Amino acid sequence: MEVLGLSRVVVENGVVVDVSEPRVDFCPLFYKHRGIEKLTKESIRENVEFRIRDFGIFTERREMRMKDFLSFGISEIMSMCVTKGILDCSVCVCDGSGTAVVDDPELIQGIGGRISGIVETTPLQKVINEIGRDRVLDPETARIDQVAGTRKAWDMGYRNIGVTVVRGNEAALLRKEFGEHVVLFAVHTSGVTEEDAKVLYDTCDIVTACASKPMWELGKKLGAEQIGNKVPVFAITARGREICETRLKQINKEARSGPDDPARPLI
Repeated sequence: MEVLGLSRVVVENGVVVDVSEPRVDFCPLFYKHRGIEKLTKESIRENVEFRIRDFGIFTERREMRMKDFLSFGISEIMSMCVTKGILDCSVCVCDGSGTAVVDDPELIQGIGGRISGIVETTPLQKVINEIGRDRVLDPETARIDQVAGTRKAWDMGYRNIGVTVVRGNEAALLRKEFGEHVVLFAVHTSGVTEEDAKVLYDTCDIVTACASKPMWELGKKLGAEQIGNKVPVFAITARGREICETRLKQINKEARSGPDDPARPLI
């Protein structure tokens, strides 16, 4: 999993076995919620070990359901959309299952609210059974493939499909293939290239900026509607803005017009 500060953490049999040096040394969300003032290999290891103890990430003890944690997290927004009938389902990634098609709002939140950027995972039967074996793209390997997952959702009969994407090329492919039947959410964007950032803004409905200088600069240049200020979400399309406005009304907040100066390290 690529976690705080873009450090890559490897977990085997419920034990953290490797942590790489972080590329960013501060995250406002983890400072607010976990009191982490500086991201180091040790603080990152401690956080992932906490997740293993607390809700069993990457283990058969994985807790799968969760109420809202962040005001403007992507999992919170997608969960709300399914609850309100704006979306039929979410194509998301979970430790222990890989890509899956989920239409239970608490499950969407329990999956997305617990993880960082999953790079690779292996099957966990508790996770697969909780999601539903027929909803997991590949229960034998737990592979991650958001394009194939969206095709699976389509084959299951869903027509308003929320999809999390990381790379611009997969976002462009999904938009070309499914048009307005998909709502695309760009996540885990720290460190994306300027080229990828442009593609994500051209094709997605909602993006997170994270610690990405190109994502912040493009959001400002395009006048994208901003919600949240720790790790803000930018609404790009009319549909994206409508979704974000619905979320704002739900939690009684106001939008900002264009991103603030993040005043934090960007890459």
